[in-house]
Amino acid sequence: MPVTVLLVDDEPLVRAGLRAVLEAQPDIEVIGEAADGAAVIPLVRQLRPDVVAMDVRMPLMDGIEATRAVLRTVDAPPKILVVTTFEDDEFVYEALRAGADGFLLKRARPAEIVHAVRLVAEGESLLFPASVRQLAARYGGNHEPSAPLSEAGLTDREAEVLRLMTRGLSNAEIAGLLVVGTETVKSHVSAVLAKLGARDRTQAVIAAYESGFVAPG
Repeated sequence: MPVTVLLVDDEPLVRAGLRAVLEAQPDIEVIGEAADGAAVIPLVRQLRPDVVAMDVRMPLMDGIEATRAVLRTVDAPPKILVVTTFEDDEFVYEALRAGADGFLLKRARPAEIVHAVRLVAEGESLLFPASVRQLAARYGGNHEPSAPLSEAGLTDREAEVLRLMTRGLSNAEIAGLLVVGTETVKSHVSAVLAKLGARDRTQAVIAAYESGFVAPG
């Protein structure tokens, strides 16, 4: 089955460009469009996309609030890929903290756009880990520190897996480094997410940075 995508951006040219790039792929299907975050929830409920590619800045409801609204009100919510002009924008970091699974630059090359959608849909690796680290270093201090991860009760192996997750490694790559099976890594990742109360790898990595578990520098 193809990865289904909902495009949300107030600029028609941006939506048209993303649609052209994504629909050129046999395994990706654009199933809807919206011009503002306020229209996201009814469309997500109606269309059930796998991924929402959503502009972070829109006039009525921005991508941050739309992300919060989707995750708060929709059962089995889609992956959310924030689309932005500037990668060092604090709005991007706030969207990630709100629950977005990754971000994509509007100036990205077609191959990068396709890769981002596929990676977010799979959910087995972190998109642009170096940029997430830089965002955490720049804006993480604007928030109250997260509770120490020691309170989460991670085992030594789970803590090791989390450190590798912050580097953006996939389950297969982590399995290769630890010399274990990928299913074992998946179990460790699931345990890490559950203990941290994180929706996905991105949220777990942000928690790791903000708590001081790993240094964002």
